[in-house]
Amino acid sequence: MDIHTHILPENIPNFREKFGYGGFIHLDHHKPCCARMMMDDKFFREVQDNCWDPKTRATECNHQQVDVQVLSTVPVMFSYWAKPEHTLEVAKFLNDHIADIRHTYPDRFVGLGTVPMQDPELAIQELKRCKEIGLRGIEIGTHVNDWNLDAPEIFAVLEACQDLDMAVFVHPWDMMGKENMPKYWLPWLVGMPAESSLALCSLIFSGTFEKLPNLRVAIAHGGGSFPATLGRIQHGFDVRPDLCAIDNPIPPTSYMGKFWLDSLVHDQKMLDYVVDLVGENRVALGTDYPFPLGELEPGQLIHSMDWSESKKENLLSGSALEWLNMSKSDFK
Repeated sequence: MDIHTHILPENIPNFREKFGYGGFIHLDHHKPCCARMMMDDKFFREVQDNCWDPKTRATECNHQQVDVQVLSTVPVMFSYWAKPEHTLEVAKFLNDHIADIRHTYPDRFVGLGTVPMQDPELAIQELKRCKEIGLRGIEIGTHVNDWNLDAPEIFAVLEACQDLDMAVFVHPWDMMGKENMPKYWLPWLVGMPAESSLALCSLIFSGTFEKLPNLRVAIAHGGGSFPATLGRIQHGFDVRPDLCAIDNPIPPTSYMGKFWLDSLVHDQKMLDYVVDLVGENRVALGTDYPFPLGELEPGQLIHSMDWSESKKENLLSGSALEWLNMSKSDFK
């Protein structure tokens, strides 16, 4: 089971025309089986039909021996910057699309929704609807405009996720420092990992995991730079509690095993370290399919490890099923 895959509808409405202002993504199908993701008139990324066609995805899953994909939108679609009622309309369109795929291919796909996080009331409203239409959780950004994940407004949505038994997948989107490091793809190589660490530190230092002990959170890209800098984070907590422990007196290292990470770290030593850090039941296969920064052969890194088959099985399916509160029988 791959918990980290992205999908778009093949035909996206012209939200710029509908809402009267720009910044929204649409697809320019400029040739067969290929489209340009456009933000108004600005090119963002080129995608192939495996980004929107569930039949193509299912065929590729068969070739790659992936039984189940967890579908979530491409983070640029979050649209947290837009007017909340417009973000809600975008979210409903995306969520209905994913739910339709889940209902058509119930043994192949699981769905995560997106919600207008900049308006907690609307976000919770759509969260409830996501559950009603068969989605198993939501994907959220590592921050929401000027709010980090310690913001009270964010807590309200996370609390609702716990109460509704909805999983949370945290994915970077608007990367910090992108204005200062535009060369060399550094926003994706440096900013994205830092964003995941920002999200985890915000959840830990705010005491969110203390207040919401049953909240099930997974972080993309193996937790980004968080695992590699945990020693520094813990040391900072120890020597400057006046700055770090102002909302939560519990040491950061105490939370290892309280959240999930995906396996997308591209390195055997790092995967070994991450699994030792949080536990084999807290790391789940994630590939970032269908994008090039992902694992191009799903599960190859896990299969390459000198581990027992039961340990590999935990990463390939068991951990993901626990995060989603599902079982293998849900796919038969």
